[in-house]
Amino acid sequence: MTSVRVAVLGAGALGKQHARIYSELAASSAVEFTGVHDLQPETAQSLAEKYRVKAFASAADAAEASEALSIVTPTNTHFELARVMLQQGKHLLVEKPMTDSAAQAAELVQLARQHQCVLQVGHVERFNPVFKYLESVATAPRFIEAHRLSPYPARSTDIGVVLDLMIHDLDVVLAFVKSPVISVDAVGIPVLSASEDIANARLRFANGCVANLTASRVSPEKMRKIRVFSGGPDTSYISLDYRAQEGFIYRIARAGEEQSSLLKKLLHAKDSAIVSEFGGKRIVREPVPISKEEPLKLELQHFVECVRARRTPMVSGESAKAALDLAFEITRQIATPKQRLKAEG
Repeated sequence: MTSVRVAVLGAGALGKQHARIYSELAASSAVEFTGVHDLQPETAQSLAEKYRVKAFASAADAAEASEALSIVTPTNTHFELARVMLQQGKHLLVEKPMTDSAAQAAELVQLARQHQCVLQVGHVERFNPVFKYLESVATAPRFIEAHRLSPYPARSTDIGVVLDLMIHDLDVVLAFVKSPVISVDAVGIPVLSASEDIANARLRFANGCVANLTASRVSPEKMRKIRVFSGGPDTSYISLDYRAQEGFIYRIARAGEEQSSLLKKLLHAKDSAIVSEFGGKRIVREPVPISKEEPLKLELQHFVECVRARRTPMVSGESAKAALDLAFEITRQIATPKQRLKAEG
């Protein structure tokens, strides 16, 4: 198995995590971690010394020494960095949001296709075991409610909360529902910044599913939760916590469970219960069987594997652009008339 030569551009809070994971992967020879670059040379040097790699003087130097790169820099720098590197045939993992305009995102997708490069975007929740479990059990989602809340961040203040936080849930619901969005209704307000800091969006899909998404970066505590009502032959309600990687599924007890004494055993299991009963039917609540793993590590492993096999990543440039287009429509609805004129001018 050949090692993929990979570098990290950006040594901020998230860039440090990319560097840590690539260093771990290098220890098992999955990658050759070539080094890091940051506009603050001392920051790059400190990180490089920690992982015994090179501190590159420029992004161009990092690209020259590598075949794949993580771009973990401010959003407004993504397009220029990615454009130049795709033209050089480099494979890229670009942190979300991919760009700050739809036209730029479309150009990067086209360049990746033209130069046969892997272009993956950092929508990390798609690699969360919570999402994989959700896909397997909620096969006919009818209503989705997501809350993504946090205190005001020290980073990503150049964008609003929709592009900063809500975009994760937009990417998830688009991948999960697999149906076109036919209507969007959004509201939001700025609190501490010039952009929206609290936002809510209600999405209606062509198949009838409705998603209600709330994001805030002025909350006293962090929350990343999703709840799904699913129809079909196995009607259920699933409540999951992305951060804790745990949750519950509420479902109708299947025929024969009582006879096999499974329900009796269930009542003695930790956190399991019969929560409702009527007409011979029972609603069972049981903890979900999720094996906890680090989503970012799974994401970077997937990127490396896609580069090695020249395979389209799960979160491709095309799918990330779809989430971005939806995010821009939400921010357009939220924007004041003055902000809209400024954006259009």
